[in-house]
Amino acid sequence: MNVVLIGSGGREHAIAYKISESKNLDELYIIPGNPGTEKLGKNIDLDSSNHSLIIEFCKNNNIDLVIIGPEIPLVDGLADSLRANEINVFGPNKKAAEIEGDKSFSKDLMKKYNIPTASFKVFTKEEYNSSLEYLNRICYPTVIKASGLAAGKGVAICESKKEAEEYVKQCFNESLFGSSGETLIIEEFLQGEEASIFAITDGDNFVLLPAAQDHKRRFDGDIGPNTGGMGAYAPAPLITDEILKKISKKVIIPTLEAMKSEGRKYNGCLYAGIMINNGEPSVVEFNCRFGDPETQVVLPIIKGDFLELLSSTAKGNINKASISVSNKNAITVVAASDGYPGSYKKGFEITGIEDVESENIWVFHAGTKKEENILKTNGGRVLNITAISDLSLSDAKNLVYSAISKIEFEGKVYRKDISDKAK
Repeated sequence: MNVVLIGSGGREHAIAYKISESKNLDELYIIPGNPGTEKLGKNIDLDSSNHSLIIEFCKNNNIDLVIIGPEIPLVDGLADSLRANEINVFGPNKKAAEIEGDKSFSKDLMKKYNIPTASFKVFTKEEYNSSLEYLNRICYPTVIKASGLAAGKGVAICESKKEAEEYVKQCFNESLFGSSGETLIIEEFLQGEEASIFAITDGDNFVLLPAAQDHKRRFDGDIGPNTGGMGAYAPAPLITDEILKKISKKVIIPTLEAMKSEGRKYNGCLYAGIMINNGEPSVVEFNCRFGDPETQVVLPIIKGDFLELLSSTAKGNINKASISVSNKNAITVVAASDGYPGSYKKGFEITGIEDVESENIWVFHAGTKKEENILKTNGGRVLNITAISDLSLSDAKNLVYSAISKIEFEGKVYRKDISDKAK
């Protein structure tokens, strides 16, 4: 198979790594890719927002499958354009991708079909005064979300009415997230512990990958601003077999049925952020793609032919037997630029990766670039250092923090408590 993978981050590097293990892979092209993916395939510098260019490339290179990594091309309808040209795609169409692209649609869908989630109310920019009145009547803490895409940063947990008013003002009056924040969801703060679930689905049938736990807040102890994710681990012991069955029955199955009923049949990876409280699941959010950085720990602990899973799903006949779960544990820690998720400097040389990479240590590139053959920082989240252990999660933790200490760049920061939630 000739495969195109769309994306340039750590998630896409991890997907490239996993599908490169498949005996069915002939050529892998990554558009645009990063300095890490160039070791696994051919990076192609094309703009994924230019659908006609992508289609032309696929036709010229006899592409059998396109895997779309990030949410923006999915929400923009790249999958639709490719399918209209008879090119197999792993990833939902534009209407189905609204489950992430429009959080107000997602919340309304859950309410309509009795899928457990936090109680909520939606406000548009024109309803600014009404939203402030509503903040007088609710309990705190409360959660406020930008309805549109905001790179994982459009969520605020507000401890007081004053904090909530300030956040609403920033979104509505100061365009904190541009048009993505012109509709806000104000919702109940759910108690419990959160996990990430990936359902690979052809719209009718599905397979669940091992549960992971992400660490969204910037600093140790889950304090500070929300980020795109500072680290993750899998499998998450929080998600027992019994709870996983509940998630299937109460969340995944009814959501796939709901999407079909709404004329939005879902094909791809449905990401469910699930809050568990007293053994019961509630949906925090849905995403229309693999999570980042959860993908970097989920894929290393599955066995089998991941490419076959994605290919069969794209063709509408998922081969659930193509993968299974190993007994391994994995942890990824994000090495970030000082200042992230706010402003930060970039262009610093990175050293030490070659010294730590091994069978048990994979370093996924998230925000890097090469200049005159020197690897440099080029983003807020720079590297995802991932350790895999056959022994235990604590062994993986020792491995990952030993590795991250040997990788250097100016302004390197990271959390030191990734996986400490595991009981």
